[in-house]
Amino acid sequence: MSAVRTPSGDRLGRLLNLVPYLLARPGILISEAAADLGVTDKQLREDLELLWVCGLPGYGPGDLIDMAIDGDHVTISHDAGMDKPLRLNPDEALALVVALRMLAETPGIGTRDAIERALAKIESAAGDLADAPVAVRLPANQKKLAAVRAAVDSGHALRLTYYTAARDETTDRVIDPMRMLMVGGFNYLEAWCRRAEATRMFRIDRIDGFTELDEPSAPPVEAIPHDVTGGVFRPGPELPLVTLRVGRGGRWITEYYPVEEVVKDSTEWLVTMRVTDLGWAQRFLTGQGRDVTVIGPPELLDRIRAQAATALDQYAAPTGLGADPVAGR
Repeated sequence: MSAVRTPSGDRLGRLLNLVPYLLARPGILISEAAADLGVTDKQLREDLELLWVCGLPGYGPGDLIDMAIDGDHVTISHDAGMDKPLRLNPDEALALVVALRMLAETPGIGTRDAIERALAKIESAAGDLADAPVAVRLPANQKKLAAVRAAVDSGHALRLTYYTAARDETTDRVIDPMRMLMVGGFNYLEAWCRRAEATRMFRIDRIDGFTELDEPSAPPVEAIPHDVTGGVFRPGPELPLVTLRVGRGGRWITEYYPVEEVVKDSTEWLVTMRVTDLGWAQRFLTGQGRDVTVIGPPELLDRIRAQAATALDQYAAPTGLGADPVAGR
């Protein structure tokens, strides 16, 4: 079973709101709280274990947060002063207003109504920020995004020149567009790729060029849209499994990438994760230094050894350079 790790900043925000949330719901089922907070039961129990050691300076009896966990129910018995939800300060509110205004103006956003409702609520609570003279400028690829959208709206097939980062290669392919969407802050064109004979997601900023064809876009019946609720990358058993041993400086990998399993000890963690391509894994892992050791698969180890040997050969001194420059004059 794969597990999606969230960045530590997300966990901090969840912890800061967890105490007032639980205070308002004494005896709540852990499974119900986890569903409300968008985490698994296991993640919430780990958060609760961390709260045991959080509190006020002094960190003695009466300073730390205390709670009672009765089977599958949890009740906060001492809040250590964290009894109110977080309030946005003016800078934070302004940052949210700017971000939401940008999203509201971005083509291809399917949740515009929800964005506008959230924006109205924040602007109402922020007072003068509602009329803040903020100039919102969309990313540099906005013209490309608009051009791709116009081509998709025309209902025609497209010929793309596309850069695939996982394999570090540029390819030409003909696609039948299906929809445009935004996931994780990036704009994507989802289409049936005739070259791969499968549904593919193309990041707009990686489209080097495209041509609108005369023929209509005609995705076959097997062209099923991806479920992107958990992100674009959905690791499955068909993908290569990579095993790593990571030190303290490499543990961030488990927070930013989906991993299959993490076995922890006091010094190093044993991590297994799925990757789309061993070439990507090779480029990524060779840049991690001593904090990450590759255990498998053997093919990946062979690739990294060959790359390291080639790099060392570049440092080998050519014949004759080791001679004394003074001798023989």
